Amino acid sequence: MMWSLPLFALAYAGTSQAWLPASGKIRGVSLGSQFVMEHWMANDEWNKMDCGGTESEFDCVSKLGQAQANQAFATHWNTWTTKDDIAKMQSYGINTIRIPVGYWMREDLVFSDSEHFPQGSLKYLEQICGWASDAGLYIIIDLHGAPGAQIAGNSDTGQNAPSPGFYVDWQYERAYKFLEWMTNIVQNKANRAYRNVGMLEIVNEPLQSSNSQTDSMRKNYYPTAWKRIRAAEEALRIDKNNRLHIQMMVKTASTLQSGHGTNSTSQNTKWGSGDPHQYLTDDWFAAYDDHRYLKYSNDNGLNQAGSGKTPAAYLKQSCIDDRGGNWPTIVGEFSLSVANDLENSSPAFAPPGDHVDWYKRWFAAQIQAYEKQSGWIFWSWKANFIGGRNDWRWSYKGMRIQRIWAVEFYDDYEDDGLTFA
Repeated sequence: MMWSLPLFALAYAGTSQAWLPASGKIRGVSLGSQFVMEHWMANDEWNKMDCGGTESEFDCVSKLGQAQANQAFATHWNTWTTKDDIAKMQSYGINTIRIPVGYWMREDLVFSDSEHFPQGSLKYLEQICGWASDAGLYIIIDLHGAPGAQIAGNSDTGQNAPSPGFYVDWQYERAYKFLEWMTNIVQNKANRAYRNVGMLEIVNEPLQSSNSQTDSMRKNYYPTAWKRIRAAEEALRIDKNNRLHIQMMVKTASTLQSGHGTNSTSQNTKWGSGDPHQYLTDDWFAAYDDHRYLKYSNDNGLNQAGSGKTPAAYLKQSCIDDRGGNWPTIVGEFSLSVANDLENSSPAFAPPGDHVDWYKRWFAAQIQAYEKQSGWIFWSWKANFIGGRNDWRWSYKGMRIQRIWAVEFYDDYEDDGLTFA
């Protein structure tokens, strides 16, 4: 293992190694739609909250009004992820949870005359972190929804913004204040609930292009966010080996892989916002996040008619997948969903219940590839009513019901002779 032990250091009790996964690999799940609702994956819940017909948390609060929205979201926050869920994760061999949050969790950052978000979520974050810490799970807190929205038209930012408004200094300042605030909360040794929080992701899924906005993010936002987090820790007199890991999206890869079929080579792309390390002057406890959804990829003609769109092509791509780039990298999101035109209509993939054995093999191939890096986090723990059906290809909890898992994870599948059929 190439990571040093302090990679998983926590800031509790003055120890440099308060907790460490026995495997040395992150094996986790995201708590999708817990604090940043994405109605595409939780339509039943969204409708139960009376948010139906709206596109984001911002829109739902605007529709319901603040008081009614606060009540609806409080019920959701208290029931979407329960103590029993955390116990199940632990029993399934999960050692990590990633918790997406929005900047509006710090309520004094919200412009009350023009922004509309639910209030009161912090105590539920503390509740979940307490359960997870008691269960011995490592915790990553992810700034999933940035001020002004880091991308347009996507509910995973908390708002259906017409354009990305994040990439300006005054929005960065709101994000810095959120990160400082969160650092002070999780590094407070008097509050045991947060003792296993070891990583902050400073923005989820920014724009995937090289332009003035992503250039500004790399040159200004990343290094300043880093300095502000470290300054907050220094003010708390946090020992260097107990500091938080600071996570950014991984750079674009430049290597090519051998392909098959009509497309002989294809770039094995990563996120695509440029190298997050480019302007950092301090990378102590840096970490990187890679999201690998093969349903959206055409690496090696994967989703190209004639050369791909088959179970064999998906399995082969996972077997040869190389997620190397910035180090250390966690594949922080992936699923068992295939391309939109295949997942519900292709008899090779659907209905998924007819292909459980193949999905189990594909899951094994994916985690084998991702554990060549520093581990993986499945999206998501829970989902309901996706596209008119409950789809366990997006739900780790649902996968277990279908008996799709690797009991000993990577060790069970290393050199096991997986074939592409």
